Amino acid sequence: MKIDILTIFPKMFDGFLSESIIKRALEKNLVEINVHDIRKYSTDKHKRVDDYGFGGGQGMVLMPQPIFDAVDDIKTMDSKVILMTPQGKPYKQSKAYDLSKEKHLILICGHYEGFDERIRTLADMEISIGDYVLTGGELASMVITDSVVRLIDGVITTDSHIKDSFNDNLLDYPVYTKPVNFRGMEVPEVLLSGHHKNIDEFRKNESLKRTKERRPDLLEKR
Repeated sequence: MKIDILTIFPKMFDGFLSESIIKRALEKNLVEINVHDIRKYSTDKHKRVDDYGFGGGQGMVLMPQPIFDAVDDIKTMDSKVILMTPQGKPYKQSKAYDLSKEKHLILICGHYEGFDERIRTLADMEISIGDYVLTGGELASMVITDSVVRLIDGVITTDSHIKDSFNDNLLDYPVYTKPVNFRGMEVPEVLLSGHHKNIDEFRKNESLKRTKERRPDLLEKR
């Protein structure tokens, strides 16, 4: 898979790409991730990418020219262009699975007050990672990238993500490690029993219980 990210703050991605699972996936050549500075595509002599919006209002608006030219430069027949915006469809684990099967993703990070409405015509989809507003789409694009890359074959074991929260519309069950007793809080005896059937039943029940308590809306979808 190839992922291209369009942003006006490319240095924000330095740490993200050089740590943990993303770093290992890159080193194994399981994914290619490129971060493009939108300013490099600006035809303005000062490399401006934003301006005041027509009709007045607060904040600056990203102009279409640099973003259109950037997408034109990197888009292929296999590309799926995604716009990061709080006005997009809510991001779900099921969408992460869908995107992990794509060959090429282009993520456009908005910033400032927003982006020229005509930029929407470039996008195959618009995604929101939550009902709140960030200063830009950079963090959202990292969320999308991380959630997708971990699902690519070979990045992590399949069992590690098949039992993740939100698969089958359930939250994950509680997990424990050493010590058995920590400040009076003990690991459930069934997890120490070695009885796999009982352990599986315990985890299933705990997953249902946790989902009912914290996200009953998920159970309604089952």
